[in-house]
Amino acid sequence: MEITGRVLDVAGVCMIVFGAAIASARFAARPKIGGTDRYRTYRQDLGRAILLGLEFLIAGDIIRTVGVAPTLENVFILALIVVIRTFLSMALQLEIEGRWPWQRTAGAAAVVQVP
Repeated sequence: MEITGRVLDVAGVCMIVFGAAIASARFAARPKIGGTDRYRTYRQDLGRAILLGLEFLIAGDIIRTVGVAPTLENVFILALIVVIRTFLSMALQLEIEGRWPWQRTAGAAAVVQVP
């Protein structure tokens, strides 16, 4: 279990690093026209990489805490880490998509209202 948790941690860090590198390369390769859209797209790509990496890091923490040392103190520390990372994930999603995770998109709301 310890090895599985560490592998997930490494995968999460790699996703953040490689995602940032890919987002930066895509930003550099885009034409200079429409600078605001380039920047917004870059931030969205970077945010998605961070979100995906955070998911793997949380999974690694959960596996290590529950599978290796399920003491009450470790569970409380895990809960604090999950709360902080969940807040970061929600803030990043708000930044990327311009809406909270529980809000519907404009297209989804229109589809639901059609009888």
